[in-house]
Amino acid sequence: DTCRNFHCKRGKVCHADKQGKPHCICQDPAACPPTKDYEHVCGTDNKTYDGTCQLFGTKCQLEGTKMGRQLHLDYMGSCKYIPPCTDYEVDQFPLRMRDWLKNILIQYYERDMNTSGILTEKQRNKVKKIYQNDKRLVAGDHPVELLLHDFEKNYHMYVYPVHWQFHQLDQHPVDRLLTHSELAPLRASLVPMEHCITRFFQECDGDQDKLVALKEWCHCFGIKE
Repeated sequence: DTCRNFHCKRGKVCHADKQGKPHCICQDPAACPPTKDYEHVCGTDNKTYDGTCQLFGTKCQLEGTKMGRQLHLDYMGSCKYIPPCTDYEVDQFPLRMRDWLKNILIQYYERDMNTSGILTEKQRNKVKKIYQNDKRLVAGDHPVELLLHDFEKNYHMYVYPVHWQFHQLDQHPVDRLLTHSELAPLRASLVPMEHCITRFFQECDGDQDKLVALKEWCHCFGIKE
């Protein structure tokens, strides 16, 4: 099977021609496997797709058109009304996001105590200090004033989680720049719960070049280094 180890990008599938040579062709959206309701996704065209296979297959078929360039995964779940993000909310957003990233790393560290594998040894050593200090601020919803006070008092504890998340996303390619596609996994899963995340990422792109550089990312989160 010449297609077995032949890789195609999302929205395309491998097809062997008459000579047995593999090629990538657009996925037929109608041929995508059936999905459950919780696998539905919302596209940037505000249309609900049965799953990512259907969305990216549709995008591929529109390749070369304006509609194709504009169609992306917006968020996980069926399309619904997302309220606009106010100036006040977007100002408070980095506080909650920093706390959330710190708590994710602490959860990974706690899981690795029983079965290692989520974090590398270098990452575990970094998170260990955060974990040992974090018992004074338990995970959960905290008032904005408390989060701000904790950030100012324990600034060093928030630097690594922000850097870590950037490097988790910076994969295709690893170039210290985040594209729309690299941001999508984080953005798409959070939009239904955090309606400010789209505006937050848009405003992170200070020079409006459609890329979020590491310096821009850190600036958004209030990290000085």
